[in-house]
Amino acid sequence: MRKFLLAASLLGFTLHASAADLLDTVKQRGTLKIAVEGTYPPFNYKENNELTGFEVELAKALAQKLGVKAEFSTSEWSAMLAGLQAGKYDIVINQVGITDKRKETFDFSEPYTISSPQLIVRSNETRSFKNLDDLKGKKLGLGQGTNYADIAKAVGGIDVKTYPGSQEYLQDLALGRIDAALNDSLLIPFIVKKTKLPLKAGAPLGDLEKSGIPFVKGNPKFKASLNKALADLQADGSFTKISKKWFDRDVSKPPVAQ
Repeated sequence: MRKFLLAASLLGFTLHASAADLLDTVKQRGTLKIAVEGTYPPFNYKENNELTGFEVELAKALAQKLGVKAEFSTSEWSAMLAGLQAGKYDIVINQVGITDKRKETFDFSEPYTISSPQLIVRSNETRSFKNLDDLKGKKLGLGQGTNYADIAKAVGGIDVKTYPGSQEYLQDLALGRIDAALNDSLLIPFIVKKTKLPLKAGAPLGDLEKSGIPFVKGNPKFKASLNKALADLQADGSFTKISKKWFDRDVSKPPVAQ
């Protein structure tokens, strides 16, 4: 009986040791299966029924560096990581924050975006708003349903105005009805460009948040190749070119005031 158990144990070890790394699977298949929401501009969304956006272009470039084709699937955010764990796709590129909790289940690439909450001010603003304390006694606009209201109200003394969306509070900011607005640093260049209003990014606030590309644990060759592909895109200028197209800056670097 002991010999049988030992043999079974050794067989299990052999099977585990010979299990293909995700890189081998991807190379053999010839495609990299990628999940995105497809409804999250400017990161990934559909235009004329075609997927586009920063993360779509980045995913295609990464697949090319790996020598395979990008194959996209769209999924609701609530089911995306569960689908990754179940093997429905190889990676997720959808602004997945790198957290200790998620790292218990998944491995991550090196970060490809770094963001933080950031103020938005008028282009001709002469007052210095370096932090939320500087906005005490002032009016601050932000979107309904975000956690930014809690952040601002915790400071105290700020007249917080909530709006249905960014277009409404940016319009009020441009007209001088509020003194500043607050949003994620990655979204500010996109929404300012879209509205064509005389606004700019102000001071970044709070902790930096890093997003990476998650995949199932136990694939060291894939992790090394994915990180190399990211590094190669940064080294040859491709990442910066894609990033500036969508955000007017390199989003792999911490945000700064304009």
